[in-house]
Amino acid sequence: MSENSILLDFDYEVSVPAGTEDMLRRVAEKCLEAEGVTLPCAAYLRFTDDDRIHEINRQQRGVDRATDVLSFPAGPFSPGHTAGKHEKQLRRQWDSEYRACVLGDIIISLDHARAQAQEYGHSLTRELAYLTAHALFHLMGYDHMNDNDKEQMRKMEEKALNSAGIARVTDDELVALAKEALKNSYSPYSKYRVGACLLAKDGRTFTGCNVENASYGGTNCAERTALFKAISEGAREFVAIAVAAEKSLPWPCGICRQVLNEFAPDLRVIAACGDERGELLLSQLLPHSFGPSSGTGDYLGKD
Repeated sequence: MSENSILLDFDYEVSVPAGTEDMLRRVAEKCLEAEGVTLPCAAYLRFTDDDRIHEINRQQRGVDRATDVLSFPAGPFSPGHTAGKHEKQLRRQWDSEYRACVLGDIIISLDHARAQAQEYGHSLTRELAYLTAHALFHLMGYDHMNDNDKEQMRKMEEKALNSAGIARVTDDELVALAKEALKNSYSPYSKYRVGACLLAKDGRTFTGCNVENASYGGTNCAERTALFKAISEGAREFVAIAVAAEKSLPWPCGICRQVLNEFAPDLRVIAACGDERGELLLSQLLPHSFGPSSGTGDYLGKD
């Protein structure tokens, strides 16, 4: 395992969206990076429902209700004396089977996560990312029993999530902006209007629509319109893109997948049509991709 690496031992009592494991591994690595932990680590992560987490909460903590997430640290870290500042304690948690320092156990209720995602207007995967980051910082000694501790923990969560590409702009806002961009579509030939909104890592959003041409090869898709606008404004790192249409879920075409892959191979792609939505990672839409992330920079443009 490399620096900032973490092994997440997943356990499922309920199903989670496709791509969740890869996304949560990325979030977990960014949590270690934010904390300054360089030793390889491991954590157990179980997905369950409200009934089961209610039972565990009652048995383990004496709290007779369901909750969104529970964390059970393996080490005696405490606020102000957290894992990144206490390597000696972290090394005591070394497990020869995992070949890593075990941080502890995390249990997440999918029922609670879904309800909270709907309440806050973002996707289930985004909610799971936050809950995982929150729990991991608990395992590393952070808490929110008073205002100062709570503020520090929130800063660490935001630092890790932003670094992992999980920004504050909600999916509802991205979709709304994509639907607004759709109104400017120039599509007299296909009659298929599309709008897109691309979210940069720095929080900026860039919209675009499809622009067709009598010479069909001159047509530009909404996704590339948004991306080229972003690149022209100096943005280079991207978190998510929402693509909206009126007739069906508008998953990006092959050339758009390739062009987006140049800058953001792990981009979250949200397709929207009316109230229907779908979400996948770009790496799922374009597996075994050809681009900088797969090493093309080692030979393209070289003498």
